[in-house]
Amino acid sequence: MNPTLSIAIKAARRAGGIINRASRDVELIKVSAKRDKDFVTEVDKAAEVAIIGVLKEAYPQHAILAEESGASGDSEYVWIIDPLDGTTNFIHGVPQYAISIALAHKGILTHAVVYDPTRNELFTAVKGGGAHLNDRRIRVSKRIRLNEVIVGTGFPFRYFEHVDAYMGMLRDFMHKTAGVRRPGAAALDLAWVAAGRFDGFWELGLSPWDMAAGALLITEAGGLVGDLSGENNYLETGNIIGGNPKVFVQLLQIIAPHLNAQLKA
Repeated sequence: MNPTLSIAIKAARRAGGIINRASRDVELIKVSAKRDKDFVTEVDKAAEVAIIGVLKEAYPQHAILAEESGASGDSEYVWIIDPLDGTTNFIHGVPQYAISIALAHKGILTHAVVYDPTRNELFTAVKGGGAHLNDRRIRVSKRIRLNEVIVGTGFPFRYFEHVDAYMGMLRDFMHKTAGVRRPGAAALDLAWVAAGRFDGFWELGLSPWDMAAGALLITEAGGLVGDLSGENNYLETGNIIGGNPKVFVQLLQIIAPHLNAQLKA
């Protein structure tokens, strides 16, 4: 196995152990709000410390971009970390959340791990090496007819400046596809696109740690990822579309009429 990927897997499993132990009694977990409708727990923080500890032990010179502790270090190698994507699900006992770890070299995503500790599902990818689920090669779906596909999404629950545009997109997707799903953990949603469980996914207002690992999983599984205009700026804009190649193009066509000048930027 790729040695860098092995370190990322070790870090993800270490965090998964912390999260699984805490999930046995979520009522005892201390919860605070970073901002309205955006929660953090002591479990998020402990999992992030564990992940960074494993990564820094192996790669002390690498930089870090993590959800809870922010950016640190100065290196052409940057680890992008979400220790618990789907915190709101977690604190309500909804078993839909994941750990997301990606490595970027000079801005290019090279390694990815998304770990679902409740199902013990480990999604991994190395640039040029394909995507895997628990050591089994995965591919995006082959569905091409829009009325047969299922599309994942995330509601704009923190920032509402684009909610009207989003609702227009949602209405059209509900009308033109077989269904829209909103499980509540973007990293895991993207991993499910890579595994062919979802045929596509779109969301607005995400952070790099929500998307980085999942985006590499999709591309290594044969899919496409872009911003709302189909460009490669999703980590900067926070707006993302992913899917198998045929669905990706159709998603862009549905979204296009709803884009305002700010969303196109």
